[in-house]
Amino acid sequence: MKQRLCGVGSTVLIALFLILVRPTLAAENEDFAAWLAALRSEAASKGISTSTLDAAFTGVDQPLPRVLELDRSQPEFVQTFSGYMQRRISDTRIRRGRELLEKHKILLKQLEKQYGVQPQYLVSFWALESNFGDDTGGFSVINALATLAFDPRRSDFFRSELLTALKIIQAGHIKPADMTGSWAGAMGQCQFMPSTFTHYAVDGDGDGRIDIWHSLPDVLSSAAHYLAESGWKGGERWGREVVLPKNFEYELTGTGVRKSVTDWNALGVKRLDGKPIGNGDMPASIVVPAGADGPAFLTYNNFRTTLVWNRSNFYAIAVGHLADRFMGEGPIAHMPAREERALARADVEELQNLLIQAGLTIGNPDGVLGTRTREAVRDYQIRHRLKPDGYASYEFLEMLRSSSAASN
Repeated sequence: MKQRLCGVGSTVLIALFLILVRPTLAAENEDFAAWLAALRSEAASKGISTSTLDAAFTGVDQPLPRVLELDRSQPEFVQTFSGYMQRRISDTRIRRGRELLEKHKILLKQLEKQYGVQPQYLVSFWALESNFGDDTGGFSVINALATLAFDPRRSDFFRSELLTALKIIQAGHIKPADMTGSWAGAMGQCQFMPSTFTHYAVDGDGDGRIDIWHSLPDVLSSAAHYLAESGWKGGERWGREVVLPKNFEYELTGTGVRKSVTDWNALGVKRLDGKPIGNGDMPASIVVPAGADGPAFLTYNNFRTTLVWNRSNFYAIAVGHLADRFMGEGPIAHMPAREERALARADVEELQNLLIQAGLTIGNPDGVLGTRTREAVRDYQIRHRLKPDGYASYEFLEMLRSSSAASN
């Protein structure tokens, strides 16, 4: 009897929940329908035809919950450099990249001549963006962008991207059903947002339309054009792993500090084999992605150009290193001796609060390792005569904890 009563109670609760939720869902759908009608009107005023709008918005009748979930979600842990690289640089990926370099060498050489982007770098971007076209995302770009444009958090940005996506369809480049991509609207094998597509995508195969989903000449031509327009310099490498002198001043690390190769050479920066890096006027920066105890890289213009594509130092190093591996170079020599302990978001927030307690300014603690937090870490290190690499490791957090406990 008790079990039966519990079952009845559960049924009643579910029914009450549905009674309460259904009006909310219905209201949201009504709001979305009104919003979509206004969006269609705006698109029509910009020259988008009724037939294009009807085709594009077929089945788009409500926001996609999964898109909103992914937009709201934050990773539980901050990626470490070694973990990031392990997930992106593998023997399988290196081997496949070399095979594709050979298979498409005629096309790649043509693009190098036209845009000045070396084949190994194009294939490396292709690998990291979509695993050579295998993983382009399974979301309807129109539905995903409509969801994010309807949501108030970043509505202006995504509304603009949605209208641009409609123009791409109107121009006949892709059918709405084939316009698939990530949950955030990044499209095709090179994961271009619609605005990036409009500015940089290229008809590489000469068929009169640009298809970065299925046409490899279009994919690679578009990537090469984007890089060339962003400042890529043909004939130059991205950077190289180097050895820093024991007395190196870590305040000089980071892309904000640029010195000529000659200047770095004078400061004692060496190649991996211990030889001088030589002299030259090329501006370069020292990047230490895992702090003073990890590898150091002397990075050049093409590294900074890669940051235009993706602002992550980890990403830019991965692109350059993978390209080097395609060409027969070895693995990174000075990876951390042991796997670093990743910081959870709660750990980062605690670290930020401890830095504030120490008199440093970082803004509101948010659990995100941004520029201001890294600068605060560096300031703390300078104050306490530590190596000022700006690296927020778990060991650094433990040191802050101990210091705070001792002061209390």
